[in-house]
Amino acid sequence: MMEYQAYLELWWAKVALALVIAMIAYGLSSMLFERLKNQSSKTKNLFDDAVVGAMQVPVNYGILFYASWFIVDVLEKQFSLNVFVEEKSIFIICNAVLFAWFVLRLIKIREHQILKGELETKSDQTTIGMIFKILRIIVLVLTVLVVFQTLGLSISGIIAFGGVGGAAVAFASKDLLANFFGAFMIFLDKPFAIGDWIRSSEKNIEGTVEHIGWRVTRIRTFDKRPLYVPNSVFAQISIENPSRMTHRRIYETIGVRYQDFSQVNAICKDIEQMLKHHQDIDGEQTLMVNFNKFADSSLEVFIYCFTHTTHWQTFHQIKQRVLLEIGEIIEANQAEIAFPSHSVYVENNAAELLGKV
Repeated sequence: MMEYQAYLELWWAKVALALVIAMIAYGLSSMLFERLKNQSSKTKNLFDDAVVGAMQVPVNYGILFYASWFIVDVLEKQFSLNVFVEEKSIFIICNAVLFAWFVLRLIKIREHQILKGELETKSDQTTIGMIFKILRIIVLVLTVLVVFQTLGLSISGIIAFGGVGGAAVAFASKDLLANFFGAFMIFLDKPFAIGDWIRSSEKNIEGTVEHIGWRVTRIRTFDKRPLYVPNSVFAQISIENPSRMTHRRIYETIGVRYQDFSQVNAICKDIEQMLKHHQDIDGEQTLMVNFNKFADSSLEVFIYCFTHTTHWQTFHQIKQRVLLEIGEIIEANQAEIAFPSHSVYVENNAAELLGKV
């Protein structure tokens, strides 16, 4: 009886000691990582910051896991339990999960550093996001394979099963796969990137790209509503990307009165000279000012040129100034801008008949 009590007290001592050691190790780990964070923040290299930040949480949870594992092992021996059938397998699986967790956190932190502009890169946000998504998938797939292999599941058998059931799965999830490959093609072809203004008249799509996911792309329309477009749609439609234009075009037709026909030639020459010397108009691009058409109620002057800027608001300010200067040129030539009108001509005999009536 005395030996049993002594053994019982020893069992409680083991559990208590494990808890105390776990608490001390957890506290020391937290203090150590705080110091490492302070030291890494003093260096210019951001990779050490990422490693320290990614390692802290998995290490702390690893301490709790090993303490819990020791306590359960003591309980198993004391009460003849079978919580862990294969301790070695559980050990390998937990280590694999903790390591995968560390790598995933490291990937996330590095992605955040790049997207915030803390690291210089020539790649756009779309490319960066796609690369890090692929890295996450690789880590998850490798971890799952390690777990399956540790549990005694044949990887070759799983692959064979995937081959047999692949057709059924592909058919059932064809839309999902189409969206996935659509995202992959966006990554390869790069028709647009995050922050670009895109539009398509075929599907009534227009707005700024906010996020490119595996299944859908989120676009913020100009009335500030989110628009979620499946990625497979972009493989079937034409996309216009005004964000990548090199210039903006002024394309106008201005009508002059028929009474001012003699001034049309001078008006065209003056407008052309004004545009050629205008600081906001690119003279190296196509520039045309021509009398174009005898319209119903006006002599139409065709104006075609390009601005240096591609900024939407700046372009409209420039266009306003150009149109006002064109109006001043027309007035300076003693002419007027035409407006829709109709002229009625009455023959003399018709006037006499009307007078008799």
